[in-house]
Amino acid sequence: MSTTQTIVLGAIAGFTIYLGLPLGQVRVGSLRTRAFLNATSAGILLFLLVEILGHATEPVEDAVKEAADGQAGWLQFIGLGLTCAIGLGVGLLSLLYLGRLWKRPSRPRPVGVGPGAMSVAEATVSRSEAHSAALRTGMAIAAGIGLHNFSEGLAIGQAASSGELTLALLLIVGFALHNTTEGFGIVGPLAAAEVRASWGWLGLAGLIGGGPTLLGTIIGSSFSSSYLYVGCLALAGGALLYVLGELLPIGRRLSWEVTLWGLLAGFLLGVATELILAVGGG
Repeated sequence: MSTTQTIVLGAIAGFTIYLGLPLGQVRVGSLRTRAFLNATSAGILLFLLVEILGHATEPVEDAVKEAADGQAGWLQFIGLGLTCAIGLGVGLLSLLYLGRLWKRPSRPRPVGVGPGAMSVAEATVSRSEAHSAALRTGMAIAAGIGLHNFSEGLAIGQAASSGELTLALLLIVGFALHNTTEGFGIVGPLAAAEVRASWGWLGLAGLIGGGPTLLGTIIGSSFSSSYLYVGCLALAGGALLYVLGELLPIGRRLSWEVTLWGLLAGFLLGVATELILAVGGG
């Protein structure tokens, strides 16, 4: 398989994320349905978080074992460990501070007519804030998934460049399946907030979430770096951890019972795609 073929297949694996994004154009009226969709999105992200952190810490564990056995120096372990820790922290906290920058200063709310009454203008402002918050959360999910997909692209490129063509093809199929569900994960919070995203917003979210797979494949085909691999995974893990903290309180407000069922469904959906990948490799 040539480098060009590898890159084309990596692009296909990344942009299958667009298969799930059109759900962002569907309006959902039922509160329980919105809670379930939001929680399913969270479940998918929870599975990705577990998978990401497992892969991110694996090179660090290997480095400390090699150092303890005298097969390598401690500097490699320290470097990889710091890369993982810093990446996780940056991924987690950067979305917090970026979110504060995105939010406009709140304007004074108009006084309602009559005691305890909410004016029409106040209600409009409240709905507008909820709409903007849902779009910000969805785009934050896309950014976190994009970092994750960049590391997936690196894995595809590195497998192909090392001659592991079967592994490369297997990764492409598995990541394509994962990215299909990730598209739905991006629009889940929008359904919970009854927000119908524009096609332009969905196109941008897909580019941010799926495009890095292509970029990672190109870079991974050129050279290999454990530090880059660990750093991207850690960044993605921190970003997804932050987003989960945003999604679960929404589910508790809507319906905690339905949220738990949706969380389970989303997690099992992620596991199912992983099992398909394992069966294909068998």
